[in-house]
Amino acid sequence: MIGVGGISVLTAAYMWTATQHWYHSVPGVAYTGPLNFHFAKDVALAYLSSGAALIWAGIKHDKSAGICGASWLVLHALFHVWIWLHRGTPADLVALTNLIGIQIPAFAGFISALTLKSERATP
Repeated sequence: MIGVGGISVLTAAYMWTATQHWYHSVPGVAYTGPLNFHFAKDVALAYLSSGAALIWAGIKHDKSAGICGASWLVLHALFHVWIWLHRGTPADLVALTNLIGIQIPAFAGFISALTLKSERATP
């Protein structure tokens, strides 16, 4: 969980500080339309908040924070699965990048959050 959170924070930093490089370097991003700096930075902030929540959850053993942190990542991953299905399920570099960079981390973070045993006292 902390690892997925760290990847999310690093992704946020990359998108925020090198937006144009990110847009031109990540396979498939440029297919989504012209670069919109505002939107890209909004997405970077979503990655930052998800990553921070996952890191917090891993350190504090807070299941609720983990589920919240993983939720955006999972919804984002499902959206990319939908896009892939509408592209005709090609086995290409874009699909591989999505699988490795979006789907696997999202579902790994969510499963880790679901299996987390909270250390907080229950009333």
